[in-house]
Amino acid sequence: MSNKNDYWKSRIEKWTDLDLVDRLSEVLFGLIMVLTFTGTISASTAGEQEVNELLWAALGCNLAWGLVDAIMYLMDTMIARGHNIQLIKKIQKAKTERDTREVIRDNIAPLVSELMDNDVIDRLGEKLKKLPEPNMKIVLTFKDFMIAGKIFLLVFFSTFPVALPFLFFQDVGVAMRVSNGMAVLLLFMAGYFLARYSGMRPFVTAFIYTVLGIFLVVLTILLGG
Repeated sequence: MSNKNDYWKSRIEKWTDLDLVDRLSEVLFGLIMVLTFTGTISASTAGEQEVNELLWAALGCNLAWGLVDAIMYLMDTMIARGHNIQLIKKIQKAKTERDTREVIRDNIAPLVSELMDNDVIDRLGEKLKKLPEPNMKIVLTFKDFMIAGKIFLLVFFSTFPVALPFLFFQDVGVAMRVSNGMAVLLLFMAGYFLARYSGMRPFVTAFIYTVLGIFLVVLTILLGG
């Protein structure tokens, strides 16, 4: 049992990762959340609260969204990994080659499935059947919690510049405009790096990314978010 657990723990840790798209998506969600908060204040309560109160409220928003993002990462990871473990068990319990092929083909990308003939699928199925039976008790590892902590810090510190104007400007209106400007700039930067990563036109993609983020913020505010 210990050997089986050690094997799957090492495999699962290799599956654990957070790529550039994931990181930038977390930043986008955090910025949209904070912009929703600051946009609502600027539209309805500007001048009615002290700047210090707005500063702590903005920081609280950043903190809360960072925690939400980190917890959601752990939940998504647990569900996806549990599904994969159940899939491997299903393949290992398949009684015929045909059943094995159906399970594998139903759970890989359609294009890849079309390119793989039955011999390749059968060899893959044979290798999966030889693996130790996976254990549901190790769907989350210490590394997952470390990544969740990184997500929290990433979201908090990437949205922190949006809260800084409330620390440096005593005028609520000025602080709000600078804060929203910082958020728009960060949206643009996130779009730019995503474009560089995907091979798209950086400035055009960054502009579209920024407009989309602002649109989502306005939509959220209009819907009462």
